[in-house]
Amino acid sequence: MGLDLLCLGEPLVEFNETEPGRWLEGFGGDVSNVAIAAARLGARSGVATRLGADSFGDALTALWAREGVDASAVARDDKAPTGLYFVRHGPDGHEFEYRRAGSAAARMTPADLPLEAIRSARCLHLSGITQAISETAAEAGFAAIEAARAAGVPVSYDPNLRLRLWPLERAREVIHAAMAKVDIALPGFDDAKQLTGKDSAEAVCDFYLDLGARVVALTLGAEGVMVATPDARATIPARKAQAVDATGAGDCFDGAFLTRWLETGDAQASARFASAAASLSVEGWGAVAPLPRRAAVEALLGD
Repeated sequence: MGLDLLCLGEPLVEFNETEPGRWLEGFGGDVSNVAIAAARLGARSGVATRLGADSFGDALTALWAREGVDASAVARDDKAPTGLYFVRHGPDGHEFEYRRAGSAAARMTPADLPLEAIRSARCLHLSGITQAISETAAEAGFAAIEAARAAGVPVSYDPNLRLRLWPLERAREVIHAAMAKVDIALPGFDDAKQLTGKDSAEAVCDFYLDLGARVVALTLGAEGVMVATPDARATIPARKAQAVDATGAGDCFDGAFLTRWLETGDAQASARFASAAASLSVEGWGAVAPLPRRAAVEALLGD
């Protein structure tokens, strides 16, 4: 039996500056965060990627084993390192610094794809970052989407725009081409405004529905989530949280949304569940440690 959710992209080891000069080692990388969030909420999730044959790759592999995330589609590369990133917190929010150029994941090509794992999954998830890290990774992302579509596997995509990785015009070209082939679009409003040129949530949802998405879940920060399908749309209010660190909150939303959507097929119920999960995820440090378990989300929702 295949996985519920297979996440394709680059995992990273994280160093988060919790106070000046003090760094908390952890883990990140958007698709790894999504896979762990989904696993903690009850989905059978896995990661498809390449890691360096180094201690950081070992640490990520051990993390997934602890979290119940399938790593059978992970390859090791003895000629390239595992990627790292550093998070600082300032008056204007997060400041990220990456050490990922030439990483093992950036060396991924279409020939490296775990096609059987993709074809047997119930959903494939990837992001703009998956495709931004290198030209070959961009090609691999498109090849994975095509393999999933050919097998009747739904595809989920979060644009996750990172202009440090590529210029806006290239990002638009690749992300729009990918989003034209996916079933579930999971954009954030700030990213979507830059990518689409639209300045309202309604217009952004229309843009992605017109490209072909069956479901759009547009996160609006403190304003909540707008969920749109060709037949209906609604705005789900955000839940208040005691925010400590928002690193990975969007990834938590994605993992929770996809977990619930695979269970119910109900986009609005999935957005409510995911909004609650994301609100819990900002109440601790780092991308992974605060990701909530199922019981905590259900307690918050009163389920």
